[in-house]
Amino acid sequence: MKPNIIEEKSYQFAIKIVNLYKKLSKEPKEYVMGRQILKCGTSIGANVAEALGSISKREFVMKIQISYKEAHETKYWLRILHDTNHIDSEMFKSLFADIEEIIRILLAILKSSKKSLKLSIILIISFIFSFISFVSFQ
Repeated sequence: MKPNIIEEKSYQFAIKIVNLYKKLSKEPKEYVMGRQILKCGTSIGANVAEALGSISKREFVMKIQISYKEAHETKYWLRILHDTNHIDSEMFKSLFADIEEIIRILLAILKSSKKSLKLSIILIISFIFSFISFVSFQ
């Protein structure tokens, strides 16, 4: 089976975030921001996994949208942690590059999935109108 790029990248990113959280939780009085980045940073991959197991295109799109929003929140917390000197520039640059790549992939998935979803809806509506026309003439 071909590996899923976003699934793998979000999983590897979550591992990095868990390790970051372990580091942050060792700092006295630093648990609020650590918990925030842990929650949103690991939620990205969890929602991608849920999307991959979804039973409809609509559900898939909704889960990817959640992942996309969680990725943006993670980006925000990374900036806060860096700008308040809780993570060094090297770690920040690495994690920031990762999250920006994840955001780009998620956005591409959203665009193509929404386009596909709209096309499916148009096809269903066309079928319904054709069916109604056919039944009307019988």
